[in-house]
Amino acid sequence: MQIVKGILIVIYFIVCLALIILAMIQSKEDAGLSATITGNSTSNFFEKNKANTKEGKQKKWTVILGIILVVLCIALGAIYAI
Repeated sequence: MQIVKGILIVIYFIVCLALIILAMIQSKEDAGLSATITGNSTSNFFEKNKANTKEGKQKKWTVILGIILVVLCIALGAIYAI
């Protein structure tokens, strides 16, 4: 059981570091809810295909790593409760 704890902790730290790095290199999105309300939101080709851009992929991986982090937290909590 100690080996599993050690492996999960190492994976946890790697995911934490990757999540921190991804969150720091992402660009700030200026257009949010206020742009939609005021009508400044644009609906062009770039906005429709934003998931295929570098920023879209970074956002997708940030969400994936966040979910992995939560699952690892729950797994580590369950293992340490035993």
